Amino acid sequence: MNWIYKFEDEKATAASLIWIILGNVIYAISINTLITPMSLYNGGFMGIAQLIRYFIKSVLEIPLPAGFDIMGVIYFIMNVPLFFYAYKAVGLKFSVKSLLSIGLSSLCLVIVPIPKVPLFKDYLSACVVGGVIGGVGSGMILRGGSSTGGSDIIGVCMSKTRPNLSVGKVNLLMNAFVYLACFFVFNVQIAVYSFIYTTIRSLAMDRMHAQNINTETMIFTKVDDIDKVIMSELGRGVTKWEGVGAYTDEGVHIMVVAVTKYEVNRLTQLVMELDPKAFMIFNEGEHITGNFKKRLD
Repeated sequence: MNWIYKFEDEKATAASLIWIILGNVIYAISINTLITPMSLYNGGFMGIAQLIRYFIKSVLEIPLPAGFDIMGVIYFIMNVPLFFYAYKAVGLKFSVKSLLSIGLSSLCLVIVPIPKVPLFKDYLSACVVGGVIGGVGSGMILRGGSSTGGSDIIGVCMSKTRPNLSVGKVNLLMNAFVYLACFFVFNVQIAVYSFIYTTIRSLAMDRMHAQNINTETMIFTKVDDIDKVIMSELGRGVTKWEGVGAYTDEGVHIMVVAVTKYEVNRLTQLVMELDPKAFMIFNEGEHITGNFKKRLD
């Protein structure tokens, strides 16, 4: 049975990389083709990188290479200190994935061309379409167990210890500085529409992010101490009671455990290694309140 679990792990890793790669491409396309041509600004670290680019180009009047967007380079440099924070708060796996993802994101931002003529003539259409597409891309990256960097890293790390705090909410909280700067440097219209865009993006991202999908799991097994393994390996509480099979008239352990969607594969692997005949039921989209900690993978 071990080769089956190894295959499942390799398949999950491949799927994770696909989520991250496609998510970064979609995210970069939404910014360079829809948001930047309209002179709108992202929130968080991406917005700060845009402001720095504006300061270098328009205030300092430093000539920038044609066909090369320096924002991706600025964004990557700004994220370097966060790798250490992510490593301490979440672990090496997420940190490495985030490093690769941010490098890919920066590369995509440099490569994806910025059209000279905006695709939309009005700000609201660009905000809605760009926000949805950008949110889908960001959510795909988070589903892959990584992040787009900046406030996403901070949000993921904080949401691990604060159950009611999602990545999208942290993004909204961290955008105040960027939009205040837009208000004073540009005008009210740019600040308002930039805020609308980021709000839509944050909502779309939370809908895509599997961290926010909770799963109730019922486990039926005749093997002892599976509950102790789950608590030890996953750090999740387990409610357990004894039942009787109607057909066999034999005793069975019935357990209920609440996990995030990220943990479903690992939970299944743990149970099946101990009892290949175990029966499991998964109910997705459960609303959970109380002492429930979010996990990454």
